[in-house]
Amino acid sequence: MKNNNNNTQEQKLKQEFLFDTINYKILLIGIAVIALGFILMSGGGSTDPNVFNEEIFNFRRIRLAPTTVLIGFGITIYSIFKKSK
Repeated sequence: MKNNNNNTQEQKLKQEFLFDTINYKILLIGIAVIALGFILMSGGGSTDPNVFNEEIFNFRRIRLAPTTVLIGFGITIYSIFKKSK
């Protein structure tokens, strides 16, 4: 009798995670995509402060990087709302 009571207490003490493993995998993918977007945004600076560098206004920094960051945020939001089976 005492063994059954002890076993049920152990089951109650078991901590359950909020999400499944697939949710965490999707979340990590989303964070990686966000990090990639910020990496794409970086660079393009000038070594001389008196010289303006037009490289800051190219397609990668104006269109591609912010779109990548928004897609990453969408992936992370999807990972939070995905239902567990």
